[in-house]
Amino acid sequence: MLDSLITSKTRIKLLTRLFLNSNTFGHLRGLQTEFGESSNAIRIELNRFEKAGLLTSHTESNRKVYSANTTHTLFPEINSLLRKHLGLDQLIEKVIERLGLVEKVYLTGDFARGKESQSIDMLIIGSDLNVGFLDELIAKSQYLIKRTIKYTLMNADEFITIASTFSKEGLLLLWERGK
Repeated sequence: MLDSLITSKTRIKLLTRLFLNSNTFGHLRGLQTEFGESSNAIRIELNRFEKAGLLTSHTESNRKVYSANTTHTLFPEINSLLRKHLGLDQLIEKVIERLGLVEKVYLTGDFARGKESQSIDMLIIGSDLNVGFLDELIAKSQYLIKRTIKYTLMNADEFITIASTFSKEGLLLLWERGK
């Protein structure tokens, strides 16, 4: 869907990489290696986004490092569009209603770090969860969004124990009870 609205593959990759999880950042050479594209194509898009105020930058060890400008008025809309593009909004809303006592849902793995992937990794925190229903819904969702969905279930105490093992950009909160 997104590729029919935005024809530049480089632009889509940058949006996904930097706007899906606002804790991610990138520099030109790293993005070139990650995307497998020319540095010139990436530089042009980075400059456009920065000029529009969508990206901020700073220098680290002789490198210009870019990140999403979360204060830009379009940031929430771009983030929402990317989540819809990935099918995350629909999946979470349907799952939460009938899954059980869900407290939080996180995106982990490549997408949490803003990297394109054919696999969506999720961490679901809760208790008394209906795993049969979840497996059924995941199977249907995978067909609709054309991506593999992997999930891990744990209770709040288990999550507290392992939470520190996730980097800031490796864990993206998608949903939280009461919010």
